[in-house]
Amino acid sequence: MNSMGESARRAARALALTSNEQRNMALRAAAEAIRSRQGEILAANAVDMSEGGERSLSTAMLDRLMLDADRVEGMAAGIEAVAELHDPIGQVLADWDRPNGLRIQRVSVPLGVIGIIYESRPNVTADAAALCLKSGNAAILRGGSESFHSSQAIYQCLREGLVSAGMDADAVQMVPTTDRAAVGYLLSSMGEWLDVVVPRGGKSLIKRVQEEARVPVIGHLEGICHVYLHEAAVTDMARDVVLNAKMRRTGICGAAETVLVDRAAAGRLLPVISAALIDAGCEIRGDNAVREVVPEARAASNEDWSTEYLDAIISIRVVDGIDQAIAHVAEFGSGHTESIITDDDMAAEQFLREVDSAILLHNASTQFADGGEFGMGAEIGIATGRVHARGPVGADQLTSYKYVVRGSGQTRP
Repeated sequence: MNSMGESARRAARALALTSNEQRNMALRAAAEAIRSRQGEILAANAVDMSEGGERSLSTAMLDRLMLDADRVEGMAAGIEAVAELHDPIGQVLADWDRPNGLRIQRVSVPLGVIGIIYESRPNVTADAAALCLKSGNAAILRGGSESFHSSQAIYQCLREGLVSAGMDADAVQMVPTTDRAAVGYLLSSMGEWLDVVVPRGGKSLIKRVQEEARVPVIGHLEGICHVYLHEAAVTDMARDVVLNAKMRRTGICGAAETVLVDRAAAGRLLPVISAALIDAGCEIRGDNAVREVVPEARAASNEDWSTEYLDAIISIRVVDGIDQAIAHVAEFGSGHTESIITDDDMAAEQFLREVDSAILLHNASTQFADGGEFGMGAEIGIATGRVHARGPVGADQLTSYKYVVRGSGQTRP
């Protein structure tokens, strides 16, 4: 692990000096390698899928693990999309002159060496490495044991891309073992080599990383996302957005877990919303006001309001107006993503102004909480902290900055 850290630090220094064109060349070559090695990647994935079945992985976990020709092509296309992004390094973020003639610029620079710990989805290997390379950062990847063979096959394509572009292949490295002790060592004993750690996976993984890391962590613990149906919500829009926010993909962090409904519109909205959810196979857990209208709903406990189900289950509560809705989100939310559905622009602006979450939407599904949907090409995760990055973490969010000061012989009196 120390040898990987030393190699990563050396590669990071060289990578920071490469041109955008050279980094793009490496990315495009990696994408082409993924396409040409599709058979090898799918064969490796078949091994992981077989072992996953023997380990009795859940259906949802196996779906995240599974690769097919379309998903492999999606990885390659995703890397190419990252290559098309603007250069995040060397951007002048601010520029001003001082009365003494000094000119000061704030200029974007890479973070350095990023450790990325993730579970199940082998495509994260490609996405994470591509974003790190685009932003001039070296990466040490540690994928989940369930996707070990798939991730290794993808990783070899990334190294091939770096070599073909004349770059240090150690700019991207992968921990070559499934031993959990490697994760512990990376978090606790590699502060000399790592500048930041990004976890991507379930609650238990992210909690462990946040508790054990000795370097800054970018990420979120839970995605307890809300959709608030204001009294001025259009019925059909409310139904469509809630159904999509919950059921499009129930296992992602941007899936809605709680719906808040204004009491003034509950009689109009609840029957339509609940019928659509139940028809789609979603279990509803509601407060007393909800259960009076929706007899199929189970009684919601206080724990339901702070539960990330990641499943076809949703909690619904009736609130007395926008202030109570905002208060509910503040008490039970995780600072991830919230949406308000309303035709009242003043109410929407109040919600967007007063709710303190990383992503806020008006008349749109919470499932848009995704870097690709934001036009970032890809994301390394969603950050809910308030330091450095917040929301989707793309190439721009994997940079810091330095100050460049130009003078003409000035001395300080």
